[in-house]
Amino acid sequence: MSIKVAEIKQTKPAPIPAKSRKSPWRLAILFALAAIASGILLTGVSAWFLGAVALAGLGPAAFTFNFHTPAAFVRLFALTKTACKYGERVVGHRAALLDQVRRRTGLFTAMALVPSTRATGWQFGNQDRLADYIDDVEDVDFARLRVGMPVLALTAGAAALVIATAWFASLALAPIAVLGLAIGLMHTWASSRVTRQWASVRSSRRTAGQQIGSALAALVPLKAERAFSSLLQEAFSLFSAAEANTLAQRCAFAFVDLLAGLAGPLAALSVLLAAWHAGHRDDALLYPAFVAFGWLAFGESVQTASRILQGHVRERAARAGLDDWRATADTESSSTSPAPLQTLVLDSIPRQAPDGRRLGDAMSLTLRAGQPTVLVGASGTGKTTLLKQIAGWLGADDGRYTSDGNILHTATRRALSYLGLHDAAILSDTVRANLFAPDATDDACWQAIEAVELRPRIETAGGLDAWITQDVLSLGEAQRLNLARALLSDAPLMLLDEPTEHLDSAQGLRILERVLHCSADRIVVYSSHNEQAAQDAVQITL
Repeated sequence: MSIKVAEIKQTKPAPIPAKSRKSPWRLAILFALAAIASGILLTGVSAWFLGAVALAGLGPAAFTFNFHTPAAFVRLFALTKTACKYGERVVGHRAALLDQVRRRTGLFTAMALVPSTRATGWQFGNQDRLADYIDDVEDVDFARLRVGMPVLALTAGAAALVIATAWFASLALAPIAVLGLAIGLMHTWASSRVTRQWASVRSSRRTAGQQIGSALAALVPLKAERAFSSLLQEAFSLFSAAEANTLAQRCAFAFVDLLAGLAGPLAALSVLLAAWHAGHRDDALLYPAFVAFGWLAFGESVQTASRILQGHVRERAARAGLDDWRATADTESSSTSPAPLQTLVLDSIPRQAPDGRRLGDAMSLTLRAGQPTVLVGASGTGKTTLLKQIAGWLGADDGRYTSDGNILHTATRRALSYLGLHDAAILSDTVRANLFAPDATDDACWQAIEAVELRPRIETAGGLDAWITQDVLSLGEAQRLNLARALLSDAPLMLLDEPTEHLDSAQGLRILERVLHCSADRIVVYSSHNEQAAQDAVQITL
């Protein structure tokens, strides 16, 4: 089912007021700060309490020692820590979900605006990017919850402990500073390495998905060229490379957690040694011990460093990916119809089979609107491959295609092209959906169907809303439906692969002449096994 952009805009939820977006985050941050403060105070008071009890037990003070107050504080901080942890989770997730509603409305509206996701041939949609897109949206949605809040809480806790350390054991600041520098350098190294690994994982998975999709779409010719197995093997090797990089990521995270886990104990030991060196003994050592065990509790919180690092790396990659999609949406949706194209110049296009085998010399030619071009040659001469190259679906030939002196890059050619392959794919859907023209009127659909002499068959099936499958139509009927799609497309570059395949010669030539007449304002290139060509067509023999 097609969804029009206007419908999306009409059903877009009302914007969430700024105040309601900020308040949950403020409360969640307060809970996070209270949780880390309670954790530090709980461990510090417990250590102070145990130390005080031990010292009191050595003398007469044991009979007068009041243990009720510190014990009450221990229970208070324990309950506060637990309550704040639950509060942080509940309020934080609510705030993240409110942000998600607001953000996803804009992101998925931008996605729907991209013509390649709703109007072009379904078999060449951006399915390879869809999984990454959804993952990117989720990574951005929860970045503040997974990265922003933990970093803020850890920074506040570290600042409080540094101040307390400077007050009770200032000599410990030097080793703690060295430890902080080591953690900073480790974070920089790990962040750079994990960023590269994550980019490689995304790229490998996407490329592998594209190759598998291309191989399945061209199963028959690839089997004939004995290239199908090698192409699949190459794709699976990319998946293996992605898994290897994922394992390397986990090793880097384990190293981060190892060093972060040592931070608390080393800082606590530094405080105790500095206090001992400064001459603190007995009761005077209780307060430095309080601070030392506070560092120990802080070290437990720092053990989430790898999750924070992973969230930070994925957030940056996600924002870059979403910005790229938005740029595509802004570029492609700036006009409602493709730009006119009067000429297309091909400059020394290398011709080769999907397995890399060369197919003759490089080709240079000029294609013009109103003057169809037919590629003639036997099977295996590269007619289909050349059409896919012109459409931007094979090869990396940027700079070799120009129009009025302007270079047409791969993405541009894809947006300007309609590529109709000779093995027409039929969706298990209605006739209307199979025409790939959601904005076309019923009259326009029937005119295109009548032009390819398919009206009686569609009327018998039940009209435009009749349900059809690949097995319902014959090969010739599927081919004619494919030509109807070409007529309804507004792409200025029409590329047809064996358009008269599965049709008798008289009917094929009759329909082809009609299609070319209706597309006189477009650049049309089609392929054929024989030298029977439409009138006024420029013939290129491969």
